[in-house]
Amino acid sequence: MKSNYHVLIIDDEPDIRELLEITLNRMGLETTAAANVASAKEHLANNTFQLCLTDMRLPDGTGIELVEHIQQHYSQIPVAVITAFGSMEKAVESLKAGAFDFVSKPIELAKLRQLVDNALNLGDEKELPAPQQVQLLGNTEAITKLRSKITKLARSQAPVYISGESGTGKELVAKLIHSNGPRANGPFIPVNCGAIPAELMESEFFGHKKGSFTGASSDKIGLFEAANGGTLFLDEVADLPLSMQVKLLRAIQEKSVRAIGEHKEKLIDTRILSATHKDLSVEVDEQRFRSDLFYRLNVIELSVPALRQRSDDIPLLSQHILTKLVSEWGGEVPTLTGQAIEELQKYNFPGNVRELENILERAYTMCDDDTIRAEDLHLLANSKTTTTKENNELYPSVSGREEFESLDEFLSSIEKEAIANALEETKWNKTAAAKLLGISFRALRYKLKKLNLE
Repeated sequence: MKSNYHVLIIDDEPDIRELLEITLNRMGLETTAAANVASAKEHLANNTFQLCLTDMRLPDGTGIELVEHIQQHYSQIPVAVITAFGSMEKAVESLKAGAFDFVSKPIELAKLRQLVDNALNLGDEKELPAPQQVQLLGNTEAITKLRSKITKLARSQAPVYISGESGTGKELVAKLIHSNGPRANGPFIPVNCGAIPAELMESEFFGHKKGSFTGASSDKIGLFEAANGGTLFLDEVADLPLSMQVKLLRAIQEKSVRAIGEHKEKLIDTRILSATHKDLSVEVDEQRFRSDLFYRLNVIELSVPALRQRSDDIPLLSQHILTKLVSEWGGEVPTLTGQAIEELQKYNFPGNVRELENILERAYTMCDDDTIRAEDLHLLANSKTTTTKENNELYPSVSGREEFESLDEFLSSIEKEAIANALEETKWNKTAAAKLLGISFRALRYKLKKLNLE
């Protein structure tokens, strides 16, 4: 490691200071030690540091006080807090105050080295990867504030709970937190907790050894280990069964996992981000989600605004979505008329950005002369479609909206049934069916593939 990194160590116990200094010196780092808050502030004023390690309890103050001081005056310095064994409340408090991470006493040197590597971004000497094609588009105040928070949170190791309605882009926000921080070189592993069968959850998260249960024909690496050195994004975390919540809590707190059939635990260096469209505090009140896990995941909450709360961003988002569609399909980028944009900005968007994508995709396939007019959008009035006498037989009724889990699923079912009806009516003549539906043959072929109707 490079020797030009300077670390400030604050602890009132000489033995701990010496252990930390020896460990960091062996890592090639320069160190300065202080025994109290006053001395630490003096060193901070007179030197340049790349990392600060502070004990929680000091003779003239607390580690939290130092974290807040550094956040206010030296925000570029990551600071980690050393907490007493089992003092998870204090660890969470330090993370909320702005600490980069924490390590518990008695200090495990392997965990300490991991923490220092992450803080200084020295764990991997490779160049940072090229910027990913991940963007958070928008110029409204809500999005500007969100981008600013993402930048700050990217420098931390604190668990972040990303809240927001379905379709707002919670996974996109998680990717940005990952790719803008010191873990950008590591893997980003997203997992939909609601999509894993309950009986396979432990194996999926922690892995298993060959022969550990019926069907375990080979060793399997779990999601925590796959995300080692990077970020594990737990989407729809509220869908985890209570039995799995207990095991997840332990893995997060101990920073170690044990595969099924394995006797030893393995240290893991994985940052946890989580999200759900449900209100986790309500889930806790209803005893469907453990309060201790909620407390651990919700160290910092980041709220993603709904699309209706930033309607001024709709023209920019629409242009981006249409440009992306054209890059995939070919052709000219269609023009949205002023009335179409006005209708979009007045619409409630219960499905948020994901629904906007679906609406524009449908409008693009059905519009004439590369111009999307208000009537091409087919917006749902009060989230329900209407039918006319002319199309009542071809297009299905929508009385069963409550049977679907999401608006996307609802819209897809309508589209699928309408296409199937058209194909049956034309005896599976695709050209005639496309004409009957009022879309191009190219658009029909795309939809058949998308909806698995081929």
